[in-house]
Amino acid sequence: MDLPRIAIDAMGGDVGVRVMVEGAALARRRHDRFQFLLVGDEARIKSALDKHPNMRGASEILHAEDVVAGDEKPTQALRRAKTTSMGMAINAVKQGRAGAAVSGGNTGALMAMAKLSLRTMPGIDRPALAALLPTLGDNDVIMLDLGANTDCDARNLVQFAIMGAAYSRIVTGLEAPRVRLLNIGTEENKGTEHLQQAANRLRGASGLTMQFEGFVEANGLSRGDVDVVVTDGFSGNIALKAVEGTARFVADLLRRSFQSSLRSKFGFLVSRPATELLKHHLDPNNHNGAVFLGLNGVVVKSHGGASATGVANAVAVAARLLEEEITGRITADLAELGEERLRDGETNGKIA
Repeated sequence: MDLPRIAIDAMGGDVGVRVMVEGAALARRRHDRFQFLLVGDEARIKSALDKHPNMRGASEILHAEDVVAGDEKPTQALRRAKTTSMGMAINAVKQGRAGAAVSGGNTGALMAMAKLSLRTMPGIDRPALAALLPTLGDNDVIMLDLGANTDCDARNLVQFAIMGAAYSRIVTGLEAPRVRLLNIGTEENKGTEHLQQAANRLRGASGLTMQFEGFVEANGLSRGDVDVVVTDGFSGNIALKAVEGTARFVADLLRRSFQSSLRSKFGFLVSRPATELLKHHLDPNNHNGAVFLGLNGVVVKSHGGASATGVANAVAVAARLLEEEITGRITADLAELGEERLRDGETNGKIA
């Protein structure tokens, strides 16, 4: 059975049409059930499709006259949502022409357009940006929020935990993911008032399909002993950039070390299988596809500099969320929890 079509913002990303279409074609070769709505400059999309015959019967083109610039302010982009490839891809989800949208374009504009067009789910105040990060464990860790909301209160953090756990159950298969709040220490008395309140609410909650395990420090993100890390978008974005920068630092340091002498070059040949494994593990293309959770629709953000492999992985993330009905899972979890208690601020042993 075919999945709902995935709308691709073909103009998004650092390279644009060529890589976005190539990535969609690669995803189609891996899973021939995928169908696409390619949004952007029709002539350029048709030219790119000539190199991918497997896309001919699986794609429809929706012409868009305009493109959101990478440095454009979200407020400016919103005014042109009806004519830009990004805005039209998101609107296709709203109209039911596509089940999900994938874009490698401006993150702030994508968030603003998606929130305005699709709206947040009942019981969710703010959508959050979630992504997978590599770990030393058997599963990647899901972290949210990564920049959609710079200032969050305890209620937001609890909702993020619910959404992150639902996402984790889909991508990891775990029945009750381990959830922790990012903090400056693991002790129960550490952190801001909002963190303390969120932790108390999650500790006292019943009926949640997660294991709340308190706090985690930034140096514990990659150990593999937590499945979902919850934080505000300000701290989350800083932590994400630090992790990405460290990965690039390690890769560049190894490359320099192996090129420093003839002996080092010989050592590289001996250790090449291990270094290739490390390179694969740290390559952001292999973990590409951040998700805006909490919307009435699926929107996936591909890294702007993603390769075709990265775009294909982002498409696979969108398809997986459609197949596993992520919005339905979050809705069910909120109902199980009793979201009205969170909304009314009741404290009856569950969530305040």
